[in-house]
Amino acid sequence: MATTFQLNGKSQVFDGDPETPLLWVLRDHLGLTGTKYGCGVAQCGACTVHLDGKNRRSCVTPVGMVAGKSVTTIEGASGKVADAVKAAWVQIDVPQCGFCQSGQVMSAIGLLTAKPKPTDKDIDAAMAGNLCRCATYVRIRQAIKDAAGVKGERA
Repeated sequence: MATTFQLNGKSQVFDGDPETPLLWVLRDHLGLTGTKYGCGVAQCGACTVHLDGKNRRSCVTPVGMVAGKSVTTIEGASGKVADAVKAAWVQIDVPQCGFCQSGQVMSAIGLLTAKPKPTDKDIDAAMAGNLCRCATYVRIRQAIKDAAGVKGERA
């Protein structure tokens, strides 16, 4: 049975096993490689997408679960919050290797959409599941604060 869902605002149909992880549908079947494979067990955050506007680890999300729902990947992230996060990331040069950054950005967008003026504690809680091998956490936190317009000491 085919799975139909919205992907970055457009209807998509996946005619394969509904247990296939969404990550592999995005990357292998639809050619959207911005969402990364990191661990395969929802522990690193590299595969973060938005499912109906909420952060979701695509490596453990069966594509059948997204039937009739809306999925947004880094390629489709847009709007005021997304644009502010992306601009802040560039402004302070957050990435080093960049591997985890699409998941970091998607998680930050999810945080600022839910909580436009986060505290350090809010940022820590929201971003705790996103690992960065290069340890750019200080710049990630600052970019989130900059995107939110939160005043405070610059990292």
